[in-house]
Amino acid sequence: MTARLRAAGCVFAEEEAALLVSEAGEDGGRLEGMLAERESGRPLEVVVGWAEFLRLKIRVADGVFVPRRRTELLVAVALRHVDATASPRVLDLCCGTGAAGSAVEAARPDAEVWASDVDPRAADCARTNLRAADRVLCGDLFAPLPGSLRGRFDVVIANAPYVPSGEVAFMPPEARDFEPLAALDGGQDGTAIQARIAGEAAEWLAPGGLLVVETSERQAVTTVGHLSTAGFAAGIVRDDELDAVCATGSRHPTSGAA
Repeated sequence: MTARLRAAGCVFAEEEAALLVSEAGEDGGRLEGMLAERESGRPLEVVVGWAEFLRLKIRVADGVFVPRRRTELLVAVALRHVDATASPRVLDLCCGTGAAGSAVEAARPDAEVWASDVDPRAADCARTNLRAADRVLCGDLFAPLPGSLRGRFDVVIANAPYVPSGEVAFMPPEARDFEPLAALDGGQDGTAIQARIAGEAAEWLAPGGLLVVETSERQAVTTVGHLSTAGFAAGIVRDDELDAVCATGSRHPTSGAA
């Protein structure tokens, strides 16, 4: 099996083989089927049906963006911001599987977590991972949220697509061929969706609230520029171990709530 995985181009063949055997148990037919899927290039997380994210087992569905470890920084920044806040309200925007929101819930069981994604498959998947399925909404960014939530979120976290349109074709096949284009393509410079989020987020944040947007080292200055233009006090947070970068935007504590 290890040799077959190597032939299929899998880097961590031994670890992947062990995981597939563990998931299949005594079902040899299932194991063969899973191995064939993996050899076809399908992401391992989709083959086994889950991904590990901050020690959580996150359900992953076919055709849904697979959570990356770098997104752990998004969660860490959000949790630091609400450390002293009782029952914080958090929005996981462009939620995909809902991994980030689930991690917030695990760390802060008192949190009220909402989530939104434009892809119905992602919203359905997130409903299986987050505690309150009725708080996972399908629609374009903030559009599906109830108006009563305007000015009520302590943190908005967003892992919006940020791959420049012209570079999607050069992504690894696991992402390019098996994840939805809407979860990857961020427009000409990769920051088009980020700019929209920055322009709409202030009305949804409570005074003193924080917007946290995952970005790349190359795009960080542009992302921060979008936040600054939208009136946020903006900054950059990096984690070299995770190879992760986030842009943050703080809403002034004295801003009036909607």
